[in-house]
Amino acid sequence: MPPATPRKPRAPQPARARAARRMAVPQAEAFLRALAAANPAPETELQFHDAYTLLVAVALSAQTTDVAVNKATATLFQEAATPAAMVALGEEGVARHIRRIGLWQGKAKNVVALSRLLLERHGGAVPNDRAALEALPGVGRKTANVVLNVAFGQETMAVDTHIFRLGNRTGLAPGKTTRAVEDGLVKRCPPEMLRDAHHWLILHGRYVCKARAPECWRCVALAHCNFSRKVLAPPA
Repeated sequence: MPPATPRKPRAPQPARARAARRMAVPQAEAFLRALAAANPAPETELQFHDAYTLLVAVALSAQTTDVAVNKATATLFQEAATPAAMVALGEEGVARHIRRIGLWQGKAKNVVALSRLLLERHGGAVPNDRAALEALPGVGRKTANVVLNVAFGQETMAVDTHIFRLGNRTGLAPGKTTRAVEDGLVKRCPPEMLRDAHHWLILHGRYVCKARAPECWRCVALAHCNFSRKVLAPPA
């Protein structure tokens, strides 16, 4: 019997970063106020015209950049900017516009299906109720939170990958799940700042507190952050 072929040794895997020590409440408030001072009027980077086009844009944005979504919706919304027009366009028609974004097949199906349900259940209007939003195809808690916050002015905290990372890395709201991070942020954010806090955090995570290489030297909230491996100078 020939000798067994020796297995190749596995490459070492990077250790998962541990969550930083949880900030004290005054420290968390100071962190958020530093972000607020640097960006007093934050806004979503998704382009939309009304609650419906916002809902579609957010549904398309999962695992895709806002830049890619905006390119797709620029032509999609020219052809279909209402639930009725989207249903008439159909899955193949939607797919023509969104093929360059991730998971486009499922997203095309969901956009048409949610548009149909808006017509059947809500007279074509986007509901301002969480349960009704989450009952729509392709709409989870994060998408519902964004729509409730941006379109209807509700004080919600939508946690995406950027905010989940930032909440753990900085110690602002450590948690093993997005819901745990969301609940922690809601509890620790001053009520008057809650509506804008989602935007401050997502933009900070997207452009400064980046996944692979946080640019701590540019962080306006550096003095309040519990991240133990701060990068205090740009690479040479």
